[in-house]
Amino acid sequence: MDDPAAPDLMIVLGGPVGVYETDAYPFLEEERQLLEKRLASGRPTLGICLGAQMIAEALGAKVAPMGYKEIGFSSLSLTEAGRVGPLRHLEGVRVLHWHGDAFDMPEGAASLATTALCATQGFAIGRNVLGLQFHPEVDACAGIERWLIGHAAELASAGIDPRALRADATKHGPTLREAARKTFTEWLQGTY
Repeated sequence: MDDPAAPDLMIVLGGPVGVYETDAYPFLEEERQLLEKRLASGRPTLGICLGAQMIAEALGAKVAPMGYKEIGFSSLSLTEAGRVGPLRHLEGVRVLHWHGDAFDMPEGAASLATTALCATQGFAIGRNVLGLQFHPEVDACAGIERWLIGHAAELASAGIDPRALRADATKHGPTLREAARKTFTEWLQGTY
């Protein structure tokens, strides 16, 4: 990308690698440099899971393995900043968590949400940068099957039954889809 500040919106999604694995996955360093330029421009940037970790690292925050996995559907505990912004639509909604790394809060960021297993579930810097550790973007009803198949080894090693995740996706997916739509629409419009 010639000018990372040019697009109206940049979305950085997740993946099964860690931001610190630059020796094995050199693209991570290139992406970090791109994100540094993008963030310096002040243009709207959204990061989800690895994307949020990449943004946090580009802003100087530490990202490291937690020593365990947080995989499954559970509710967030919103901070005061989370309750007054777009994430308020996710209050009481079971969202999908699927990670083993966590980020420290970037300097100047507002913490938006936590869970019992991970204290940093989301952050915002002004109205233009949003980082989410969890996965509100997943189509939990239709898209979860690809995740279950693609991460079969990870689920097995973590002792997680894909049938339970599938059942939770069916149960919580419609509510998550609607709450996520409201959250993203409001963030994109900046109407909060």
